[in-house]
Parts: sequence; C-alpha cells; structure tokens
Amino acid sequence: MTIALRNNKPIQSVIPVDNSPADVTLKGDFAKYIQGMRKILDLGVSKQTEADEILQEYEKALPIRQFLLTNLVRDVESKKLTFRVPVRILGLALDKMGDFPFKDPEATRFDGPALFIRGTQSHYVADEMLPLVGRFFPRFEVKDVDCGHWVISEKPEEFRQGAWFDVVVIVVLLTFKSCG
Repeated sequence: MTIALRNNKPIQSVIPVDNSPADVTLKGDFAKYIQGMRKILDLGVSKQTEADEILQEYEKALPIRQFLLTNLVRDVESKKLTFRVPVRILGLALDKMGDFPFKDPEATRFDGPALFIRGTQSHYVADEMLPLVGRFFPRFEVKDVDCGHWVISEKPEEFRQGAWFDVVVIVVLLTFKSCG
C-alpha cells in the first residue's frame, strides 16, 4: 500500500492481506510470538521440530506457528537455527508495526485496482475502516475469509480461491490493457 501511494514505482494493483491504511494497535499475540522466538534462540535449537515445540507454549494454532517458523534459517557455522529477520529488530519494531505512514487521503491516493483480503475474526480491517480504505484506494474490493489475521496460513485454500483467481484476472486485464 505504501509503495503504491508513494507513486514513485509503476504499481498496477495492490492486494493487502488483512491490513488497512490506518494506524492500528497490534494484538498482544505479537509480543508473545517475540517471547517464543527469543526462547528458541536462547535454547539454541537445531531442529525445526524443537522450535515448534517451544512455540506451542505461545501459539496453539499449527498454521500460525508454521508461518512464524518460516523465518528460521540454519547458521552455517554453529548449525543452530536462527531467524532471518533478527528477533531483536522485530521486538523493537512492535510499537510502530501497526502504524501507517500516510494520514491524509486527500493528499495521496492510488487509482489502480485494490483487493483487500481480510480475516473476519481479525480487527485489522474492520467495517468502520472501509470508508478510509475507499478514500486512499477508490477502486477497492473486499474479500472476506472466515479466519483471524493470518489469512494465508489459517485458510490457504480459501485465500487461494478468493485471491489468486482475482489476481490472475487483474494481471490478465492489466496485461491486455498495457498491450493496447
């Protein structure tokens, strides 16, 4: 969304997944996840199954744990698992992670197609935010998926059916449009 609104890149369409152009407070789950990730590092695990066992203390849902663990990589020298994005940096960024840099939809907007996919059990794209979404992205559509914030991990098939079909259609239409 930010890149599209900056207008300095040739963006033809956007598909935000359970995010909106508004400042939101992150749920407490994010701080729990950082705690779990720190524990994984502190214990120096070398197997993903060990990391998953630790993370189970902080998150019960397997799809969400699997998503969080996609950030794991093996350190070449120590053979221990570490995180691609350093946990320290994630932890420091939590207070600002829900902020949106644009505040005035009258000053900037994106006129291309925008497909907002939201989890119906999540608060990050609430119905009350849709007028603001429309001011920043006047050509927006909303697709609802019955899940929480982690739409792609929690309901991958529903996401694929709801989003990817539209992505293909948008890409095909934009390709034909740009070809003349």
